[in-house]
Amino acid sequence: MTYSIPRRGLLAGAAAVPLLAACAGGGSDGVGADGKVTVELWHGQNDTGKKAVEALVAEFNRTHSRIRVDSTGGGVVADAMLQKVTAALASGSYPDIAYVFGSDLASIARSPRVVDLTSALHQGSPPWSAFWAPVREALTVNGRVRAAPAVLDSLAVVYNRKLFREAGLPYPRAGWSWDEFVETAGKLTDAGRGVFGTGWPGTGDEDTVWRLWPMIWDLGGDVVSADGKGIGFARQGVRALETLARLSHDRSVYVDPKPGGEQMYQVFLGGRMGMVATGPWQLPDIVGAKLDYDVVPLPTYSGRPVTISGPDTWTVFDNGRARSRAAVEFVRWMAQPARDARWDISAGSLPLTQATARRPEWLRHAQRTTGLDVFTQALDSARVRPVHAAYPQISQAVGEAIVSVLLGQDSPARALRRCADQADAALLIPR
Repeated sequence: MTYSIPRRGLLAGAAAVPLLAACAGGGSDGVGADGKVTVELWHGQNDTGKKAVEALVAEFNRTHSRIRVDSTGGGVVADAMLQKVTAALASGSYPDIAYVFGSDLASIARSPRVVDLTSALHQGSPPWSAFWAPVREALTVNGRVRAAPAVLDSLAVVYNRKLFREAGLPYPRAGWSWDEFVETAGKLTDAGRGVFGTGWPGTGDEDTVWRLWPMIWDLGGDVVSADGKGIGFARQGVRALETLARLSHDRSVYVDPKPGGEQMYQVFLGGRMGMVATGPWQLPDIVGAKLDYDVVPLPTYSGRPVTISGPDTWTVFDNGRARSRAAVEFVRWMAQPARDARWDISAGSLPLTQATARRPEWLRHAQRTTGLDVFTQALDSARVRPVHAAYPQISQAVGEAIVSVLLGQDSPARALRRCADQADAALLIPR
């Protein structure tokens, strides 16, 4: 089933968005002399993603005579968007829409300039219930929907079939254990040929951190304790870090010192890494490199499937009632299955709803792309990081612990104690 938003310009969009709690209005409501509302979008995309989002913006502008989306501003990539938007809010000159990482939403949503989208998305189309559970959870802060969904992913293991055959190893299968992962990484490693069993980002940023959470959840831990006063992984975090310590001890893990995992992926794409935990965004490059690859769910301690999803958002800001309503009309239009499928295929994302996953173009794309179905099926068991204002500080502490263990500078127990001291202190700060 396909959903569509009436294309009757601003008046139709305004009627479709009954409540925008944060719209205070101002001296100007954002309507130009020609009656057209201009919406400023900071999308933060580059390369293929930039082409995809700008093509969709052009289509929206052609089909909405009373709204014009300007996607030329921002001047930063998504990794720097939090700092850019924070500075813009402080100066009072901010966009109408910005691409904000899900892990940053709680911090941004503390601003009164962020539009409350609860009514717009709960009563809109696609229906709120049609979005995958990780999407709904990642967008909700203190019971209110504070952004619209932009992209969706999950984490799985991509492996080089050729290297497995050369090492005489069976291909991994769903339900494999972390012990098997570590042993397999060691057997794949060949220092003489410069081949690593696996890789892990080593900068201490969120790319380093989010890969650890499925291990902690699988062990029964959580990011924040039930009472909210401390971390929820004091014991489980040590066990997860011990797994990384074994990889480090065996010298079977390539620790990437560059942000974004660029070198790690180059090693994998060059045929010198057996396995890498990654998301669907990496598949276009892997296909382009003509690797003989396949995809398998993450290993497990418990035997249960557990993974992580990191939905990112289109966050809407209040620049007057007309601009806010026009911005909401755009982000809802982007979430419609027809546009979502195009965006997902181009940007390496997963469908935001099952309606998108049933579209013929997505089904064709999934059939052509080895392993894509593994990432999509993983959404059934995927969890998301808590939308908590202290999460950036928790992440920083966890990132430092991971890097110290991967580099052999600290034991898992000592690294986790230091992490807990820093993260617990952050959680005690009133917010």
